[in-house]
This record gives sequence, C-alpha cells and structure tokens, in this order.
Amino acid sequence: MYKVNSNFQNVSGSYLFSAVAHRVSQFCEANPGVDILRLGIGDVTRPVCQAAVNELVRASAEQGIAESFVGYGPEQGHHFLIDLIVEHDYRARGIDVSPDEVFVSDGAKSDLGNIGDILSTDNIVAITDPVYPVYLDTNIMAGRRIVTLPCRASGDFVPVPPDDVIPDIIYLCYPNNPTGMSLTREQLAVWVDYARSHGSLILFDSAYEAYIQRAGVPHSIYELEGARECAIEFRSYSKTAGFTGLRLGYTVVPRDLVTSDGIRLNDMWRRRQSTKFNGASYVVQRAAAALYTPEGRQQVKSNIGYYMTNARLLIQGLADASLTVYGGIDSPYVWVKAPAGMDSWSFFDILLEKCHIVATPGVGFGECGEGFMRFTSFNSRANTIEAARRIRLLNRL
Repeated sequence: MYKVNSNFQNVSGSYLFSAVAHRVSQFCEANPGVDILRLGIGDVTRPVCQAAVNELVRASAEQGIAESFVGYGPEQGHHFLIDLIVEHDYRARGIDVSPDEVFVSDGAKSDLGNIGDILSTDNIVAITDPVYPVYLDTNIMAGRRIVTLPCRASGDFVPVPPDDVIPDIIYLCYPNNPTGMSLTREQLAVWVDYARSHGSLILFDSAYEAYIQRAGVPHSIYELEGARECAIEFRSYSKTAGFTGLRLGYTVVPRDLVTSDGIRLNDMWRRRQSTKFNGASYVVQRAAAALYTPEGRQQVKSNIGYYMTNARLLIQGLADASLTVYGGIDSPYVWVKAPAGMDSWSFFDILLEKCHIVATPGVGFGECGEGFMRFTSFNSRANTIEAARRIRLLNRL
C-alpha cells in the first residue's frame, strides 16, 4: 500500500486567510451595501506595463506562424532575456553575474519552494519571525528542523544571527514581507560574514528590490563582498511589473557556491530544473524583455512610484491616527502596531467594523507578528486616499 509524505500533515491550513475571509463575509452579511476597502492582499492592482503587453501581442502572433513558431525553449530561460538581466540588473550595478548563473522560472515563490530539492533534509533551517509563509511551510513539508529568528520592534525588526544553534540554511527577505523593513549594507554584511564563517547558505528573497528608495540599502546581496560564496538570490517580475498573473521570475545561483565535498550548487540546480521544469513561457519571457527597453523601464518606474505614493498616504493617515508605523519606505508594505494592549485580531475587527477596512493580522505571519497589522499599498489612489481618511477617524472613536 502506498504511503504519503506525512510531513504535509504538519503544515497548518490556510487559517489566516480563511479566517479573514470568514470574518469579512460575516460582516458583509450583517451590513449589506457597506463599501469595504481591502488593503490586506499583496497583489498588484495596476495593469501590466504597456511595453510588455505590446510584446505579448507580438510574440503571441509569432506563435501562429510556422516560420516564427517557438516550441520548447531552454529550461534555464531564453538568452534574449538572460542577457538583459545580467546587463541591467547586475552589471549596471557593478555586480559580477554571468549568464550561466541565471535561471528564469515561473516565479520566485516556485523557486523558493523548489530550491529545497537540492538541499538535504538534514539541514537546520533558520527563518525570521514574522515570516513569508512559503519558507516555513516548504521546510515543514520536507521534515527539516526549523529555528526562528525573532524580529521585534525593539530591534527595528532586524534579525540577529543565532549563536546557540548554527543553521545550515538561512532565509532572508529584504525589503521584507510582511514588515516592509529593509537592511542597510552594514546590516546585511553581518549575515554574509556569519554565513561564510559558519558554512551556511543564505537564500535571499529580493522580490521587492525595485521598491528601494534610500541610498545605502543594497538591491542585491551580491553587492556585499563574499556573498557569491554563500548566497542564492531570488527575484520576481510580479510586483515589479504587474506579472502576478503572467508568472515570471529568476534565480541566481553563483558558480562560486561549492559544498565542502566539491559539489557545485549551480550544477545541481541546473540538473533539477532540466529534469522537473520545461521552462517559462516564451511569450511571457518576451514581455519581460520589453521591460528593459527605455519605454518599459519608465513604465515600471511609474508603477512603482504610484504604489510608493500610496504607501506614503497610508503612513500619514496611520500616523495622524496616533499609530506607530514601520516599513513603507523601501517596500509597498506598511507594518502597523495595534493600539496599546490590543492583539492583531482585535485590531482587525476595529478596522473592519469602524473603518470598513480589511488588513492582514500580523500574528498570521508568526508569533512576533502578534499585535501588528500589515497594510498593502497595492490599491487605487482613490481607495488609498479614502482608506487614509477613514483611518484618521480612529482618533475620534
């Protein structure tokens, strides 16, 4: 009789989002016609950049013509896109990355989950708390031992390298989801030095790097000396260019990453992808290539500027309501402390009942998220302005 991977039974169900949906549904049933503003979901709302749309149309038409039809492509991605990634995302910043170190995929989330295929289940994994759930859940599914790195307001939500248990694998996401906080070069260097000295591997989720506004905040972990020897970087076009529905991202696995017994992780990831993945969509890769044109770059910049203006409007409204706010400077996420003595779900209920706003309870991202709420700037300008207005009214309630 066949058996299943029993580790899957240890993964919690989607309690957070089902609980949010249930409470909102109950409220709407009791209050029909109420205008609910949803600032909880981390999905973009502006359309795909027009330069990418134009290329989607053109590349799709190509597929209907025998002379230009493209079937299976390289599992690692087409070089017309990889070369642009290397040139614009890395070499333009003085970072040494070669084309054979870039692996195009159907999104960062997939790669962050799949990277575990090439890593032993005996590894000890460190994740921050609060945390993006995919890091936690995929390692529970694999049966790995997990240690948490508490990120608290008293430390500006910056994790501290552990000295009691030395992790083999370390997940870092900066700018961070959910806290919206970023790391300075000096703060990230601490982790690179730690990983190098202990033989640890950093899995660096850089999905929100395009939102970085401040100087001194690295866009890539490879800006740090020695990072090529200890880190894999994951990036996405989802939040950068509205590709949440198109699905595209890429992962950089430096050839400098070599295990103590001489195995290159680059070779292992290539073998994994070639075996389990047939490559990302050709037409979507063509659309992504258009983002590197002058028109595409300007449109991406405009979209990010739109969301960051929304973040500033939210921050101001929350501050006017005498709430303590974090993030929203280098990230589209705003992390808010609940009023004194109030837990995440109580704050959620007040926002829903008094302001008709839905945000995400911080406790759903881990124990250290208790007493906080995550707001997203992925909404229309009109809705964001209205949300800020409603939040200001909390001072009068």
